[in-house]
Amino acid sequence: MADIAVIGGSGFYELLDDAERIEIDTPFGAPSDAISVGTVGGRSVAFLPRHGQGHQFPAHRINYRANLWALRSLGVRQILAPCAVGSLRRELGPGAVVVPDQIVDRTTGRIRSYYDQGAVHVSFADPYCPHGRLAAVKAAAASGTEATDGGTMVVIDGPRFSTRAESQWYASAGWSLVNMTGQPEAVLARELELCYTSVALVTDLDAGIGPEESVSQEEVFEVFAQNVQQLRKIILETVKELPEERTCGCSRVLEGMTIPLELP
Repeated sequence: MADIAVIGGSGFYELLDDAERIEIDTPFGAPSDAISVGTVGGRSVAFLPRHGQGHQFPAHRINYRANLWALRSLGVRQILAPCAVGSLRRELGPGAVVVPDQIVDRTTGRIRSYYDQGAVHVSFADPYCPHGRLAAVKAAAASGTEATDGGTMVVIDGPRFSTRAESQWYASAGWSLVNMTGQPEAVLARELELCYTSVALVTDLDAGIGPEESVSQEEVFEVFAQNVQQLRKIILETVKELPEERTCGCSRVLEGMTIPLELP
């Protein structure tokens, strides 16, 4: 029913007007919410609010496996994932848009794989789709925003924000952004041979960037609300830029493997 999906994050509960809402279940339980399917620029697009309508699921309680499986079962093969992030670089201030190219997983206890049997080791050296990233950077420019092309996003469990020491540690490693939802979403998409592209909106400078910095939920939500329409514009423009035929390696990572599941 859709070949592209948008998984919306904090403050991003709606995307498509006059869309059909579809309730769906999966072998891994129910996704965060019903999936809305509509049309953007002639492309069929599915939208899933990552945290559910009203943000009932915090990052560490999201059923990521159900979300990705549900989208693939609807025909989705390319995913755009807008998200809110803290910045570990002073030059990336609130309101900046970043299309990351690397990820570091600092989460614990989350289910990170569909494959609990056999040997299924997917390539994850480059966690984001190169064609999706190119489309997002181009779409941002067309929308009047100069997106930063590249950067490493470290993903933490939350729901608390980082300590100053943790922020300083992440920054000293050369990482650019800190987030709570980027994993295991990205690797589960790869395990299903889906193209996955993150588009990150900076809402704050993380606590360790300077002695005066600290992070509050009120600040994060306020900055996201101020910029969500521009991010929405970028995402809708990216949908139009995505290739109709996939030629990237994301679609072939399971070639030659025997997997213990029948993919939808």
